[in-house]
Amino acid sequence: MANDFNEKTAEISNFIKCKDCGANLKYLPGTPYLNCEYCGAKNEIEEEKEIEIVENDFESFLNEKEHLEDKQTISTVKCTNCAASTTLQPNVTSSNCPYCDTPLVIKDASTSSIIKPSYVLPFKIDRKKATTEFVNWTKSLWFAPKKLKDYAEHSAEKLNGIYMPYWTYDAKTETHYKGLYGEYYYITETYTDSEGRTQTRQVQHINWFPTSGTVQNEFDDILVVSSKSLPENLANELEPWDLEALTKYNDKFISGFITESYQLDLKSGFEKAKDKMQPVIKSSVLSNIGGDVQQITSLDSRYNDITFKHILLPVWLSSYKYKDKVYRFLINARTGEVQGERPYSIGRIVLLVLAIIIGICAILFVIGVYTEK
Repeated sequence: MANDFNEKTAEISNFIKCKDCGANLKYLPGTPYLNCEYCGAKNEIEEEKEIEIVENDFESFLNEKEHLEDKQTISTVKCTNCAASTTLQPNVTSSNCPYCDTPLVIKDASTSSIIKPSYVLPFKIDRKKATTEFVNWTKSLWFAPKKLKDYAEHSAEKLNGIYMPYWTYDAKTETHYKGLYGEYYYITETYTDSEGRTQTRQVQHINWFPTSGTVQNEFDDILVVSSKSLPENLANELEPWDLEALTKYNDKFISGFITESYQLDLKSGFEKAKDKMQPVIKSSVLSNIGGDVQQITSLDSRYNDITFKHILLPVWLSSYKYKDKVYRFLINARTGEVQGERPYSIGRIVLLVLAIIIGICAILFVIGVYTEK
């Protein structure tokens, strides 16, 4: 099953041919080389030592419908099991979903034109290191089924290297707010304690006063995952990414890996970015309100100088089926951070509860015997 999965997954991967023997070249994570597993040839990837990161104007793109980056035509097919959308390479006749291993119905594939990525973070952690991080993560899980830990121990060939699409957004915000600030004051009160004595104490109260104002914030590289194939909360937990190491998009970095295309468009992505900006804006407002305590009654934010980039970030992905439910695991292929959906072993939980009950009963028995003596 695992071998069949890997063979079919390879069909939707990107490859560059070796000039010496014609075999598929694969990018070696953490190096500037493409490697041929057959003849051993290593091909160096030439990179610009210093690159200028270009931010695209958001409003111009939406209003003028001008693609500021190259377009590319892709074919995608939606999985009938997990609903993930998988990007297919040309001439693919059969494949499995890399997210749950379900056979894909290729005849249902659709073609579309998308914005080509401008920048990429190449894989830094190889499959062996990713497997080690995955195993360590499963060992830290309480009440995890033994089968999951066994799966992790033998998961090397089941890990899929995928470049996931992201939007990044920059923006300057100006937020008008209305709210209340509270100032503490204290009143001396008398009371009778448990022994009937009269005592005094200081009781805190709050005077509330209306207020309003304006705060400004500046945001840089707000990340929004633009694939709907993975749970958004798991993808967000893979942050932070070392975006300062971004390099220009190069097919050679992609060779041997699956590349996903975005399903969340640019405009919808910015709505997600605004959600990420809100906690920072609210924190600025509360600080600006002052006083001992604060309340916000209304916020009106304007977003200016919005720019964006379309980038690819590297992820190791694995999926595990337990009691007819698929659980997915992600590994940040730059830092080794592991996030995942995890199953629980009911049997292990029951055994622990029984052990606790038996322990309590034993303690009560000992106490009873001691009391009788």
